Amino acid sequence: MKQLGPRAFFAIPGFRRLLFSRFAAQWSDGVFRAGLAGAVLFNPERGADPLTIAGGFAVLLLPYSVIGPFAGALLDRWDRRRVLVFANLLRGLTVVAASAAVGFGVSGVALFVLALAVEGISRFVGSGMSAALPHVVPRQTLVSANAVAATLGSIVAVIGGGCAIGLRSLFGVNDAGSAWTTSFAVLGTIVAAFVASRFSRGSLGPDSVDEPDEAIVAVARGLADGGRAALAAPTVTAGFIALFAHRASFGISLLLTVLLLRFSFQDMGLLKAGLPGLGQLAAMAAAGILLAGFSTPRLVRRFGRHRVVLCSLLLAALSQAGLGLPMVLPTVLVAAFLITAAGQVLKLCVDSAVQRDVGDEARGRVFALYDTLFNITQVIAVAAAAAVVPLNGRSPTLLLVATFVYLLGGAGYLLAIRRNPRT
Repeated sequence: MKQLGPRAFFAIPGFRRLLFSRFAAQWSDGVFRAGLAGAVLFNPERGADPLTIAGGFAVLLLPYSVIGPFAGALLDRWDRRRVLVFANLLRGLTVVAASAAVGFGVSGVALFVLALAVEGISRFVGSGMSAALPHVVPRQTLVSANAVAATLGSIVAVIGGGCAIGLRSLFGVNDAGSAWTTSFAVLGTIVAAFVASRFSRGSLGPDSVDEPDEAIVAVARGLADGGRAALAAPTVTAGFIALFAHRASFGISLLLTVLLLRFSFQDMGLLKAGLPGLGQLAAMAAAGILLAGFSTPRLVRRFGRHRVVLCSLLLAALSQAGLGLPMVLPTVLVAAFLITAAGQVLKLCVDSAVQRDVGDEARGRVFALYDTLFNITQVIAVAAAAAVVPLNGRSPTLLLVATFVYLLGGAGYLLAIRRNPRT
């Protein structure tokens, strides 16, 4: 079947509706995360150190690991339309609670627990949209459809972060201003729930249910089934290896970058340090995501998936060493663009492999396993780096470690492919 271009997907009503729901949800994600980052990391009323920042990363990533298995099992049991509607509404309530906590000066474990609740519920939304995509586009177009949806959704999340930075300048940088900024994320959750409600019941799957009645048993079985399904698809297994390397390396470099922006870098003309600098970093990352989204389908068709994955890992390693090691603001921004682009190419390749090579009855569980393993990997990498990194973020040794991890991931990918050369 002929591949559809990005514009053609917008003519598909189901895809368009799912995409608009994703836009609203990911805009809300961007506003909440940037608002919370401003409240915790760049707030004069609060302090920040490497371990605090690592805790913030854990808040963002652990829900993928803790909630992910339940999301996978339940998404393969429950009507995914209902999940998208009710998870978005429930997330709106938790956003309000977390924003109120910021305004009242709550910190530490209590604030992190509320943020974990927000991010945890988001996993049902994100996993549900990924599992539902094959129900709104032809199977042969999944690579392109996933590239369009993931790319545009990520850019909308960055726009949401930019909106939060603008709102913060309007409301103030203290606790009260941060609370008002973060609370605006609830608007996206309401819109996302409304758009998702326009789907008919059962239209997003699952097509069949093969789950035990007990949720805990379903989760245990889901992880095991997800592992077996991933191992049975060689393209998925090899892709997992590549993404393991990327998530660990990216976590280390992201921690260093936040510390450099917070404690080391100074403004350089149009280039900014602090939270505005983090916004510029996000903009560069968004540009990399946009490039990856438009180029990945073409690159895969022309060079093949394996070459594209290996070249992405190599590009990330070279960018990490060549542009990251100088540790100056301009080269760090360029490195963010290239590394994020390479990482998004990897993600799109693995996403499409799961959507194409794993059956619908197990797809949600594989995505849940995907979330669990990769985000645990990133949390461990960030925590390990936080234990040894200096406060100003200047650690060439850690950057070299991150570079080596990319190269190790490439070697592992090659070994996996050579065991299955025709995949």
